[in-house]
Amino acid sequence: MSTEQHILACIDGSAVTESVCSYAAWYASRLDLSVGLLHATDIPASTRRDLSGAIGIDSRQLLLGELTQLDEKRAQVVNSYSNALIQDAKSYINSRFDVNVDSYQRRSKLLPAIEHFKEKNRAIVMGRRGEDHKNNRINIGSQIETVARASSIPILICSEQFKVPTSFMVAFDASKIAIKAVQMVANSPLLRGMQGHIVMIGNDDDSSKKILAAAVEQLKSSGFMVDAHLLSAADAVDGLLTFQVENKIDIIVVGAYGGSKWRQLFLGNTTTEIIVSTLSPIILVH
Repeated sequence: MSTEQHILACIDGSAVTESVCSYAAWYASRLDLSVGLLHATDIPASTRRDLSGAIGIDSRQLLLGELTQLDEKRAQVVNSYSNALIQDAKSYINSRFDVNVDSYQRRSKLLPAIEHFKEKNRAIVMGRRGEDHKNNRINIGSQIETVARASSIPILICSEQFKVPTSFMVAFDASKIAIKAVQMVANSPLLRGMQGHIVMIGNDDDSSKKILAAAVEQLKSSGFMVDAHLLSAADAVDGLLTFQVENKIDIIVVGAYGGSKWRQLFLGNTTTEIIVSTLSPIILVH
């Protein structure tokens, strides 16, 4: 398998598929890479119980044969659907973006399918279920949690219709992972040329302020237009997302693991709350 890198777009035919395709193509074009379209299918076999005590052996064999035929038919239908989905997604990207597109179909759960291309993956793009939100909390799906826990590369999570980003915000808490997120931004062309903001809630001690100032200087020395914001808010998520809305920021960069409020992804922390409380695209940095 070629080791030329790509942006892996995980598609499933849901309402967010077009958004995933668009953001993956945008990501790839910014880094001069190709898009890898991935559709993973996990088809469990029919449950087959030993019914020999209830019916005759001939009858049992007949039923098992019918179950086998059903499994084969279901696999054919799923394969046909996967082929159509991949082709539609590839046509969608080719009609809107000037990037190369490769397509992959895997018979497995999503995480093993992603890890199969580990050497090629520069970043992963996945969709959240924006249409299923209830009480202002968005259904992000267990797949995102599983992949985010295992991945060591950036993950872009999106849902709403694609919009070319012109501004970004780094959610910053002076932790090691927040500093790493700033380093990733500084070293990548992905967000270059956009208006940037580094936003820290609370943490108004001298040490945190110095770390914030150093982060801003690092981005500025790398040619970024960036402003620092140290805000006070009763709730970190509300403060960050209110700032984002008021300043019309297009994309959020946030650490997936780290200290203080950012520790342990998907266990009720700030990172999780940001993901489930906004439909804006988010880049998770590990």
